[in-house]
Amino acid sequence: MGRYVARRLIQMIPVLILVMALVFVVFRLIPGDPAQLMLGSNPNPESLAALREKMGLDQPIPEQFARWLGAALRGDFGTSRIDDQSVLKLVLAKFPITLELALVAMIIGCALGIPAGVVAAVRRDSWTDLFVRVAGLFGFSVPNYWLAILLVIVFSLKLGWVPPAGYTPPSKDLGAHLRYLALPALTMALPIAAEQMRFLRASMLDVIHQDYVRTARAKGLPPRVVVVNHALKNAMIPFLTISGLQFGFLLGGSVVIEQIFSWPGVGWLTYQSIQSRDYAVVQGAVLLSAIGFLLINLLVDLGYSVLDPRIRLR
Repeated sequence: MGRYVARRLIQMIPVLILVMALVFVVFRLIPGDPAQLMLGSNPNPESLAALREKMGLDQPIPEQFARWLGAALRGDFGTSRIDDQSVLKLVLAKFPITLELALVAMIIGCALGIPAGVVAAVRRDSWTDLFVRVAGLFGFSVPNYWLAILLVIVFSLKLGWVPPAGYTPPSKDLGAHLRYLALPALTMALPIAAEQMRFLRASMLDVIHQDYVRTARAKGLPPRVVVVNHALKNAMIPFLTISGLQFGFLLGGSVVIEQIFSWPGVGWLTYQSIQSRDYAVVQGAVLLSAIGFLLINLLVDLGYSVLDPRIRLR
């Protein structure tokens, strides 16, 4: 397994370089000159040219990318021109905030989606199954920004249970922090639960009629043991794939949700940096998100061998 992990880590390098090359080019095609934004709408041409030279914007894009990549390999991702901070320090400071939101949303999503998918499969074509399928279809289809606004109207404006948006560090006030965390986590968790329920239900229906499940029932094992120990464990393999993809996307930062709820994570930082054309911060945030996504995929592959001993990683 060690050789497999090492080989996968080496394979990540060209993927990361390709991702960063695409991001580097795409963001420089966005209309707007960062140097002009810094100097105002009618800058002095000489000052503008000097600032562009200082920022390296006067060089061809391939040369700019080569210089940035060489510095990044040495651990220097540049300096934010807005906050005048190291990009690496700034992004790493925001990453735990996004990680917390992603973990809480994933836990809530699994707590809702896994039992719903199992019950829907075991009670196929019943009223329970129909209700779970309709609820899952609704949660899967509703745009997350609309769901966020709906939850704010219901739980914040109407009921007044939680604040509509904001952030308080847990070290300062844990109770306020959890109240601010509730709505963004729930907004991200409901679509996750809906998708997990649909995948797990389909996977359970494929497994529940297999010969080894019928044999377990014929031996007189309790229904709960048959479902949990025999059917669910094997049905979790495709479910693990979709869960890994979901968590990878969450770890990249949900730009829309973090912006709506003023949650100062990686997604919020990326949005603010795009608006101000702070290329260095955007590149650092995307690189961190890409690394997180690739590592999650690696963990998912390792999880296959845990769930199914027949799978050998070489």
